[in-house]
Amino acid sequence: MHPFFLGFMALSAAGLGSLAQTQPLGAQTLKADYDVTLAGIPLGTADLSSTFEGQKYTMQFAVKLSGLARMLTGGKGAATASGSLVGAQPQPAAFAVTSRSSSDERTVRMGLAGGNVSAVEVNPPVDEKPDRVALKDSDKRGVIDPLSALLMPVASGKGPADPANCNRTLPVFDGAARFNVVLSYGETRNAETGGYKGKVLVCNARYVPIAGHRALRPATKFMESNKDMSIWLAPVEGQKVLVPVRIAVRTMVGMSVVEASTFSIDSGARVTPISGRATLAE
Repeated sequence: MHPFFLGFMALSAAGLGSLAQTQPLGAQTLKADYDVTLAGIPLGTADLSSTFEGQKYTMQFAVKLSGLARMLTGGKGAATASGSLVGAQPQPAAFAVTSRSSSDERTVRMGLAGGNVSAVEVNPPVDEKPDRVALKDSDKRGVIDPLSALLMPVASGKGPADPANCNRTLPVFDGAARFNVVLSYGETRNAETGGYKGKVLVCNARYVPIAGHRALRPATKFMESNKDMSIWLAPVEGQKVLVPVRIAVRTMVGMSVVEASTFSIDSGARVTPISGRATLAE
């Protein structure tokens, strides 16, 4: 699993949580900037624009490496997603992502309906390797795309402070691989980032590959056994959503961290900065 996947979780969910502070009627657009570091070294920046209207959502996300990382890899990427926020899990309708490096470029386009993949195109196709676990039709049912997976509703029948909100499994299909991200409660602690100050639920995260991955690849084995991944969830007062304000993932070359920095909401008539001051009960 690429460490930017968990970064996607932080960025998209932060968009939903911040947006919840605005009036629910009409369309609002969140515009946000983020910092990404690896082993304490600035790696690049990301930006997110998310528009919500009623139960419908659309997202546009872009990440760009900077400095030495950009010189070595030329890395950058962009993704979009759309769907509806219905029930305990988003219902995506479309997802697309393009990633570029100095050596190659890949585009994925996917359509979904009722949690099932209806169409998918990967260009160029993923290379065939002896250790690649074959995808089955069942691997494309009951799934969410990597961006839509990031919307974190409060658990049914629970309050935002309940540790049960950490206990969830994200069934992700990215167009080429099927995997779960399994979250579990770690602790409750105080946190202060660029856009939030208060108590957070700290969720531990585990990566569980199912299909489409290369089983013998060292990076796959590393991430499968990786126990050093965490997501900090903060509540938005009066709303049924939780916001990841920090995500940390141990990689083979050091700790990758994505932290929210600034947020603003464009409601058509005005732009409002978001500061996030909700707290959890002890």
